[in-house]
Amino acid sequence: MKAILDGVKVVEVAAWTYVPMAGAVLAEWGAEVIKIEHPEHGDPQRGLISSGLVPGGGSVNHMMEVPNRGKKSVGLDLASTGGHEVLLKMAAGADVFLTNFLPAARRRLGFEVEDVRAVNPGIVYARGSAAGQRGPESERGGYDLASFWARAGSADINTPPGSAYPTQQPGPAYGDVMAGLTLAGGIVAALLHRDRTGEALTVDNSLLAMGMWATGATLAGAALFGMDRLPFGTHEDMPNPLVNYYRTKDGRYLLLNMLQYERFWPELVTAAGRPELAADPRFATGKAMTEHRAECIAVLDEIFAERTFEEWKSALADIRGVWAPVQRASEIIDDPQARANGYMSEVEAPDGSTFRLVPAPLQFDETPSKLVRAPAHGEHTDEVLRGLGLTDQEIIDLKVGGAVL
Repeated sequence: MKAILDGVKVVEVAAWTYVPMAGAVLAEWGAEVIKIEHPEHGDPQRGLISSGLVPGGGSVNHMMEVPNRGKKSVGLDLASTGGHEVLLKMAAGADVFLTNFLPAARRRLGFEVEDVRAVNPGIVYARGSAAGQRGPESERGGYDLASFWARAGSADINTPPGSAYPTQQPGPAYGDVMAGLTLAGGIVAALLHRDRTGEALTVDNSLLAMGMWATGATLAGAALFGMDRLPFGTHEDMPNPLVNYYRTKDGRYLLLNMLQYERFWPELVTAAGRPELAADPRFATGKAMTEHRAECIAVLDEIFAERTFEEWKSALADIRGVWAPVQRASEIIDDPQARANGYMSEVEAPDGSTFRLVPAPLQFDETPSKLVRAPAHGEHTDEVLRGLGLTDQEIIDLKVGGAVL
């Protein structure tokens, strides 16, 4: 991929996944991203696997790799005088300052917008938060499971009626990675604005805002009509039987997503080996199907139960109507369409082995990204400090004083 942000320097003071994901995307696009970590314990994300909270093992900490690939790590005690001076020296030569620290912490540690702009008036200052910079909860932290999934409506919308508990988020960092990508896009827009006008902007995004964006169609309906969810129906009573899940003979699932019922019904039943159903008066028109949709779904249930998952993938391969296999994670990483487009990237680990990560879902000139591994804790401290003009003796003194790793 072309390094479209080549020459852009980013200082990242952030932890966990959401805001560091924005830094990872910027690094993938060619920016130099310097990740600031505490010299003793580093980003707590490093401990998710070692603590047993997330399954994993071996030489690759995948929960650290996802939001930190391609960066440089500097161990810096921001509460120390020396560490604070080094941080501002970094910010003075940077294009972007990226953080998810809460307002009180930013003030206490001396890197609020006005502190950073005092040494670099032209810097783009970007903040990611749980619920925004204003309001009664602006000083509260959060994670995507709470702010994105639960509070912003996805948990309720995705929970079938009658369930004992709301549906869990589909996986770790589900909202974080989308919000991080969005924040990265906002930063690039702010850089473009600065280059055109000379004005440096402050960019904000939050997990709550991202969650509301994801449920925007439902929220629009709630605002207009007081509906808490759009009436999609249950499997047995979907308004359009061709927009529904069906179970195969071996217990797997296919999704049909054919919004134009009359256009795709004949094609589907012909591919399924039941062409006579195209002329069945109960299902031949949209109006007739609406009256008999429960019968239509029952017929399709019987048809799809006759063949295996793989047999149906072959039978439906050439039809025009939209459908998809419900794939498992282990299948997605080898999906032939994903492979053809470079939607998984090989990354080299420190020991020379390779592992795979998903790159940012954007390509420039149809060129897939080539990802670089995440840094070890404080791996680039000496390199970055020398680049700031510090002598070896000054770096040693900072290390002895505990300001840097």
